Amino acid sequence: MALVFDVHLFNVIILGLAFMFLFTAFQTSSMIEETVINSVDAETLNKTGHHFKATGYYSLSIIYATFAAANWIAPSVVAMIGPRFSMFSGGIIYTLFILSFIKPMVWSLYTGSVLLGFAAAVLWTAQGNYLTINSNSDTMARNSGIFWALLQCSLFFGNIFIYFEWQGKETIEDSTRVTVYTVLTVLAAIGVALFLLLRDKRPEDTDNLLSVNSSVNRVEKPWNALVRSFQLFCTKELLLLSVCFFYTGVEMTFFSGVYGTCIGNVAFWGEKAKGYIGLTGTLIGCGEIIGGATFGILGYKTNKHGRDPIVLLGYIVHIIAFYMILLNIPGNAPLHKSEDNAYIEPSKPLCKLS
Repeated sequence: MALVFDVHLFNVIILGLAFMFLFTAFQTSSMIEETVINSVDAETLNKTGHHFKATGYYSLSIIYATFAAANWIAPSVVAMIGPRFSMFSGGIIYTLFILSFIKPMVWSLYTGSVLLGFAAAVLWTAQGNYLTINSNSDTMARNSGIFWALLQCSLFFGNIFIYFEWQGKETIEDSTRVTVYTVLTVLAAIGVALFLLLRDKRPEDTDNLLSVNSSVNRVEKPWNALVRSFQLFCTKELLLLSVCFFYTGVEMTFFSGVYGTCIGNVAFWGEKAKGYIGLTGTLIGCGEIIGGATFGILGYKTNKHGRDPIVLLGYIVHIIAFYMILLNIPGNAPLHKSEDNAYIEPSKPLCKLS
């Protein structure tokens, strides 16, 4: 009996691999950005007597502020140029942003941050659209699980590389930065190239979630997509969910941009502190993979009592982790190297656990 090629499953796997490579590069870059910029500032000051007038925190703020604003028009962009080209174009901007750290400049950092925020909105909107096109009510859970399982490997692989590359380094020198960002740029480029392997929706494919309750399977017009975005936001369900979205945004910003910098600035851990940024990111990645596997791929077993207990469990675990960080990390560590103690002497096991 001949095997039937499932183009939808193929698309989902390639989509997951593309995001895994792209976000192995970007999430790793995001976690180390402030640390790298601080090292660039120190080296610039030593060579020229002037500061490098930019910070990673400002860059990340610009990225996510633009990301939030651009989400309103992203559906229109995706409706106009299609999800495949949207993801490919967005991936190129991600790659160029990472490439810019090989030779950091203030104007390229901040301009790139604006462009990246817009690209992120388009990329993630297109991803949701493309995953939906390739799923129906029977395969959506499976396809989402495959995609998120692959995506969540991104923190794991990228930060293992940082852990070994930064071992024993007090500051990140030019040569080290160039090596790291060259590798990250290549990984991002592989992710972008994988977008080219995605297949178009076939004319005979009408069994997908975008076709539900629709008598005519047509491409949505850009203006209609924008109007529908505002209509959806004004629904009771989404207004309630927006509180959760705001919290998860703050939490993601903390672990992806602030926490790694804090760890690298704890003087008590000496020359191993910078390497612990990578180790912590790896452990976060492991937690994401375990959580994704437990509540995503095995969701049919863990969702017996609904999703509310899962969300509550995640929130409680977050609060415990934040409390341990509060006890363990000096209050001034997000800004500069700190020789202070927090409420307790900085503990490596507690850092890894939190």
